[in-house]
Amino acid sequence: MFGFFNVPPPKNETVLAYAPQSPERAALQKAIQELRSTTREIPMYIGGEKVTTDRKKRIAPPHDHAHTLGYFHAGDASHVTQAIQAALNAKKNWEELPWQQRAAIFLKAADLLATKYRAKMNAATMLGQSKNAFQAEIDAACELIDFLRFNVHFMTQIYQIQPESSAGIWNTMEHRPLEGFILAITPFNFSAIGGNLPTAPALLGNTVVWKAAETQIYSASVFMEILQEAGLPEGVINLVYVDGPTVGEVVFNHPDLAGVHFTGSTGVFQHVWRTVGNNIHLYRTYPRLVGETGGKDFVIAHKSADAKALATALVRGAFEYQGQKCSAASRAYIPSNLWEEVKTYMQNDLKEIKMGGVEDFSNFVNAVIDEKSFDKIAEYIDNAKKAQGVTLIAGGNYDKSKGYFIEPTVLEVKDPMYVTMCEEIFGPVLTIYVYHEENFEQTLELVDQTSPYALTGAVFAQDKFAIELAYKMLRNAAGNFYINDKPTGAVVGQQPFGGARASGTNDKAGGIQNLLRWVSPRSIKETFNPPTDYKYPFLAKD
Repeated sequence: MFGFFNVPPPKNETVLAYAPQSPERAALQKAIQELRSTTREIPMYIGGEKVTTDRKKRIAPPHDHAHTLGYFHAGDASHVTQAIQAALNAKKNWEELPWQQRAAIFLKAADLLATKYRAKMNAATMLGQSKNAFQAEIDAACELIDFLRFNVHFMTQIYQIQPESSAGIWNTMEHRPLEGFILAITPFNFSAIGGNLPTAPALLGNTVVWKAAETQIYSASVFMEILQEAGLPEGVINLVYVDGPTVGEVVFNHPDLAGVHFTGSTGVFQHVWRTVGNNIHLYRTYPRLVGETGGKDFVIAHKSADAKALATALVRGAFEYQGQKCSAASRAYIPSNLWEEVKTYMQNDLKEIKMGGVEDFSNFVNAVIDEKSFDKIAEYIDNAKKAQGVTLIAGGNYDKSKGYFIEPTVLEVKDPMYVTMCEEIFGPVLTIYVYHEENFEQTLELVDQTSPYALTGAVFAQDKFAIELAYKMLRNAAGNFYINDKPTGAVVGQQPFGGARASGTNDKAGGIQNLLRWVSPRSIKETFNPPTDYKYPFLAKD
């Protein structure tokens, strides 16, 4: 097949509304009912085979833990070894496949997700990860579709990066896949991240071992169905259900490890980095380490801010998907002149918000992911209730009898270094520090110094000088910075996502920067009329 190929121009997938009587709402409700009424057996996917074991683990909705959605077949070290070998076996044919054919597979997967599988993928995310219909739509459907389509576009841009040539020479740049296999480690909270981390390297000709979080396996398996129907060859992406330490013991001691694509906790990523560093002598090459980790994301308001817009941003930014977003608003700095008004708006909104299962579309808040997370968040709340200088503004209640439900909780603290202002909680807890309205610049310094993280942050102000000051002083405090908007909801191609400091390598999922990490350039010089005499003109006598 010959030609200069133009891929379809990407555009962001339209977010469906799921309003009453809409066709998408009816389709989603039907898909939810079908999945709830079926007990699914979920195999691993290794070398194109569906692999089962005699060790099955139960999957239940976090909001209804007595109900069984299915069982996944848990693996061990032998399955990780099999997955690595399958990836290496598939590598030659995959990287030699013309790039436009690789592109076609992932473009087809995007189209299947946008149409045939949209309701099923959203329903699986809602039930398995306790997301409401809107949160599932923007994640499991729209963002994942965008990743697939925009990454194809970014790939073409990379391949077009070519050097200049002088007379008699043709210089070219080959953007090779990395030498070896890639390990993708994905979290529970975004099905889109679960899909992007293995597919982004694969698109560039790499082959992948994918370790999904146990609490996201239910929707991850649906995405593997989509990839297989889209024509992904066997062994290109191998999905295993094995605990992290076991995966690490096999992968990080393998000479063909070429890279790690990671989203998860800072502690785990630092352990990955340390282990790879200690084992660097074992590898054929220097593995690429790409990670997006934790966050303690801030909102700071200037005295000129719009109080209602600020309150809305805090409620949405802190409590959508129960605060279980790396980007969730977790600490806020509000000027004294606005606090009473903002507090009233927030309390009124939180009185209206309903909490419950995802099957009832009127519920804004659902359950946190599991009992371990529930217990950790509840302990923060209990300690705050007993602490001096902490006032409970809203929420504070929790119940795990039916599901892992925690009320949206707002704390006001007198100490800006109180623990909930500093530590990542990953739940529906927002802590607010009220500062004197004339101390904006000093508070910006406080924002920058409080947390080791630097993922997302937002400033609210009408005063342009105040916005510019925050823009400059918080330059390194957030990889994604928002002006008069909540610090969540990055859109592929519009706000490439990632942070620095303890928040990761800032390689920007949803942008060309991430794709560049999965290629290894080779410069090629062809000389059309090579010299046949070693002597240069300067050697001649006068």
